[in-house]
Amino acid sequence: MIIPPQAVEIPGAKHIHSGKVRDLYELESGDLLMVASDRMSAFDWILDTPIPDKGKVLTAMSLWWFEQLDVPNHILSTDVPAEVAGRAVVCERLDMFPVECVARGYLSGSGLLDYNATGEVCGIPLRDGLVEGSRLDEPIFTPATKADLGEHDENVSYDAVVATVGAEIAEALRGLTLDIYREAHARAEQRGIILADTKFEFGARPDGTIVLADEVLTPDSSRFWPADQWQPGKQQPSYDKQIVRDWLQFESGWDRKSGEAPPPLSDEVIARTRAAYINAYEQLTGEKYTG
Repeated sequence: MIIPPQAVEIPGAKHIHSGKVRDLYELESGDLLMVASDRMSAFDWILDTPIPDKGKVLTAMSLWWFEQLDVPNHILSTDVPAEVAGRAVVCERLDMFPVECVARGYLSGSGLLDYNATGEVCGIPLRDGLVEGSRLDEPIFTPATKADLGEHDENVSYDAVVATVGAEIAEALRGLTLDIYREAHARAEQRGIILADTKFEFGARPDGTIVLADEVLTPDSSRFWPADQWQPGKQQPSYDKQIVRDWLQFESGWDRKSGEAPPPLSDEVIARTRAAYINAYEQLTGEKYTG
């Protein structure tokens, strides 16, 4: 089990959970405070090296997307304690569905691995001849399990989602996931960015309303590619943490299968990754990142 760094102490807030990137607190009101740290995760490891401003960029981008999307979301307020200003939101408590709701419009990552092995992704047959970066004929819903910290999310079939949450909820989650993906893909495309894939998390209010929660359409939860450099058949340039993944796999000398922790990131990789996150925010939103 990989234990995240100690969460910051916040007066009036009780720390209740830490994930790879986010820390969750309970406020005296009973609402939740969700804080995005500068931690970077890759290959199910929390790296020793943070990326400066990463948490603030993720929070700003999520808030921008929540405003664009006509979908109920969990945000209650951005009035947060000074200790976490700019990187936290107050959000409502939800009964979270134990499913990573993934939409793919292009083939990459674990989807490509599944396709190369079986010709399918999450039980969905795809046509022959697809390669890294291929655009799919239609976006597909490719759910995954929500793994414990330090474990890897596993792609599952739609039937597995039905078995977990029931047919009605599964259908609603699939529909919401694909609808949001299509809208976000169109918006990103207008800005010269390809949204290759993304994952969402949803929860339910006491009245049964399904609510979009956690982060949304950030470089941590999505693959963003420069549209003018898209070329199927090779690894795509990206605005996300693929910079870190590539450095760890191909330049750092680290053996992913060794069981050893990844090495600290180089100054150059830190700077490039920070710039990629900021560039993604500025290009997508049309707004200048001010920190």
